Amino acid sequence: MTTKHLVDPELAPMLDMFPSFNLNREDLPQVRASLKEMNTQMAAATPEFPTISVSERHIPGPQNAPDVRVLVYQPKHVSTPTPALLWIHGGGYIIGNAEQADLQAKTIASTIGCAVVSVDYRLAPETPHPGPVEDCYAALKWMYTQASELGIDTTRLAIGGDSAGGGLAACLALLTRDRGEVPLVFQLLIYPMLDDRTVTATEPHPHTGEYIWTAASNHFGWAALLGQEPGGTGVSPYAAAARAENLAGLPSAFIAVGTLDLFLEEDLEYARRLIRAAVPTELHVYPGAFHGFPMAPAAKVTQAFNNDYMNALARAFSKN
Repeated sequence: MTTKHLVDPELAPMLDMFPSFNLNREDLPQVRASLKEMNTQMAAATPEFPTISVSERHIPGPQNAPDVRVLVYQPKHVSTPTPALLWIHGGGYIIGNAEQADLQAKTIASTIGCAVVSVDYRLAPETPHPGPVEDCYAALKWMYTQASELGIDTTRLAIGGDSAGGGLAACLALLTRDRGEVPLVFQLLIYPMLDDRTVTATEPHPHTGEYIWTAASNHFGWAALLGQEPGGTGVSPYAAAARAENLAGLPSAFIAVGTLDLFLEEDLEYARRLIRAAVPTELHVYPGAFHGFPMAPAAKVTQAFNNDYMNALARAFSKN
């Protein structure tokens, strides 16, 4: 059964440009190569941001692991120290790189007046859990310890990401809370990939997951990250944040998801649990929107989403 009739009409043309496909191990190298080429083309078309400086750094990684590559976006001609956002890209834990968030990082840095650090964490299946989240923690710890050099205000640190990056951000919030080394004020979770048990749901939502990120791709992504079949026992909450038993003490959260997104119900449930745990939580559900819908920038629903998360991030930084 198709859900095409439920798609926001302004988003529908995007489906011809980004047809759904099911990821698998055999096709993964080609998908990664195609994505890299697309990122190169997008970078060439990105407008100039003369007020933003961009630098590439290679920072110490987790113990006995390689250095972690990050891209650092900093606004020029602003009073320092500035707030800072660690951004974690999406891609189902198996594809993607720091460059794919280039336009978004520049827009956030320019609009909010904050630094943005985009982390190029290692991907599964070559690097399963805990490698990806530990790479993200290394980047966050570096931001905190090198705050003086970077001109960062350590009382205004946020983390965020989209899709798998949103899932990693939620896991990173848990890991950071439990280690107690870095203070966080905000987690920005954009259609986050939170729960491996969605793969094994006996009654999946009948109207989600047809487009962009499918149930089959979701199964592959989780299996690659976990190194085992998803949905079983013993999965760490630092791999799948929805597995956490205690959400108390986490930083304020923003969660956004579309009504046609495969992650709709796991995101709604995580928001409900955050609220029950007394974590200030802002939840937005966008009608007719599928996974990755902000790639249609002219759509009114995308513009509403952009305004919503930018305003939430600005408010989070202004409170500290």
